[in-house]
Amino acid sequence: MDKDYHKTEHEEAYESNFMEETAAEVAVPVTARGNYAERNHLEAQREEGNEGRGYGRLALILSILSLFFLPVLLGAAGVILGFIARRRGANSTGAWAIGIGIVSIVIGTFILPFF
Repeated sequence: MDKDYHKTEHEEAYESNFMEETAAEVAVPVTARGNYAERNHLEAQREEGNEGRGYGRLALILSILSLFFLPVLLGAAGVILGFIARRRGANSTGAWAIGIGIVSIVIGTFILPFF
């Protein structure tokens, strides 16, 4: 069963004339790509900083108002806007709004029904 496989002239001509198309990936080097992404991220944060502060102030106002009336509704709105503000760059204001909103929801749900 051992037969030596010999290529015919037709097969050899086909292989020698065969043109295979190859391609190489062209991508930005990792270090340059990282610097570019970091610059874009920092520029986006600067642009969104003012917008984040506005969301943070609104969230804080809603959370404080929720301490006095509509604690669950305004507290939830304050918490949600607090998360949005933190994502957009207003970390401290957003965190305060989240904290006050959660406290207001807990007080409104568990303590106020007894009074």
